[in-house]
Formats: sequence, C-alpha cells, structure tokens
Amino acid sequence: MSRPGNTSHITDSTKKAGQTPLSREADSPDSPGAGHVTEVRSDRGQPRPSGLEIARMPSAAERTRTLVHSTCSAVLLVPGLVSARPEQLIADVRSVGPDGDLFLVFPADSPVVRAATHAQDDEVRAVLEITDVAPVSVPHRIRGRAWVSGWLTLVPGQAAPGRMMLRLEVGEAYVDDLWGASAVDPEDFARATPDPLVRHETELLQHLDSAHGERVRLLCGLVERDGVVGVTPLALDRFGLRVRFRRADGHTFDARFDFPDPVEDITALRRAMHQLFEAAAR
Repeated sequence: MSRPGNTSHITDSTKKAGQTPLSREADSPDSPGAGHVTEVRSDRGQPRPSGLEIARMPSAAERTRTLVHSTCSAVLLVPGLVSARPEQLIADVRSVGPDGDLFLVFPADSPVVRAATHAQDDEVRAVLEITDVAPVSVPHRIRGRAWVSGWLTLVPGQAAPGRMMLRLEVGEAYVDDLWGASAVDPEDFARATPDPLVRHETELLQHLDSAHGERVRLLCGLVERDGVVGVTPLALDRFGLRVRFRRADGHTFDARFDFPDPVEDITALRRAMHQLFEAAAR
C-alpha cells in the first residue's frame, strides 16, 4: 500500500530515445515525492517507465482492452481498400464479445462492409488501429497506439436498419503506450477487463485541468523539481494519476502519483484524489 501522494515514478525528456536509463532513489520511499527518476523516452518522445514502475500497472492486455472500449479514434484497415476515405473506416460502434471477438458496426454501404461481403467465402484479414490522443493540450499529445488484427466476417441481423455488424476474430494484438510496448496474446485479451475509469477519463482530466489547475500545480511539491512552468494531468487509471510537467527550458517529464489502493468507481476516485491533494498541500 502506498502513502497518498507517493510518487511512484518520474520520467524525464532530457535524454534521447535509446540512451541508457539513469535512476536515483529518493530519500525515503514513504515520504511524499519519493520515487525514481528515469531519463529515457520512446521513439515518439513519450516518457517511458522502467521496471521500477511495473509493480502497479495494468497489463498489456488490460491496456489494449481499455483502448478498445474507450472513445479513442480507431480505423479498420482492410487490404485493398486503398481508395476508402479515413472516415469510412471508422466504426459507428465497437464492442468486445465474451470470447474476445471485436464487434464493429458500419453503414451497410461502407467500403469495409462491401469488402467483407464480396469475400464472404474467403478469409478477410483486417487490423483495427487505435490512436490514443490526450484529451488535454500537452507536448507529445499521442499517448499510445494499439493494433488488433484478425479475420473479418459479417454478422447479419444484429444492427439497426442501414447498418451492418462485423466481427473481428482476434489473431494478434500489440500495444505501444505510456507504459511501454508489448505484444498481447489473444487469450489474455479475451480474459482482460477494461479500466473502470475508461468512460470517465476524458471528462475527468479536462475538469482537473480547467477547474482544478491550482490544485494540480500543488503536485510540483511532491516531485522536488525546479523550473517547472506548466503542469497538466495527462492520464488517469485505477492505480493513479499521471501528470506531465513542463520546465522553462522546454523539457518535459512525467510523474505518476499512486493511489493508496486501486479505485473501482468514481466515489473511490474522489476519495483518492482528495487524499492526493491533501498530501500535496502539506
């Protein structure tokens, strides 16, 4: 169990991607602001965690399921649809069945549906590409991407008039996000559950940024870094809050603030956030 406001991990942008991480221990693991500093970034410029952070993090399968269930932009890529416009590749609805299959609803006359219809006697390969963009304005705004690939078939009679449901039987998946990059086993994907805050994260982050900016800035005191000129809540999950700090020299670094216990609903989240801001105000 972590003390409220415990900073589990800090990542900095002062090193280029591919350089060796440099870590240092804070004075006490139980004091506010205790944690590790790792100066390493991904190829996209996003801060990356080290093995020190993995004790309290969602699995790759859970993160992929969370992105599928989120409102993130997603396009269904089918070989041969070179003339389809990007908006024609976006499903009206997407969901996951009990066996881990993806169910996607498109207009009945969409290029994706036509491709699946004309190839109904053959296997149609397809990839759902999901792009997770932070709902607040920050440098390096793309938080991650996921790819779920498999075989596409029609599911007639399960959508509203003028719509057609498609099933994507998952063959493989891959996620590359703030936590790192990893392949996802289809069975693990089927068993995983999305983060309980996934449907609320966008609204909560925007509310924190616009209405509670002063309280978020108090978190600077927990990371003990000088020269911070900007603080933005970047990501929220059941384990904690990730914040992006911007220094006067333009460099950014992330810090995650663990909740004492994982939260399962909005009521528990409010309590956890209250404890975090209390710790920051001391």
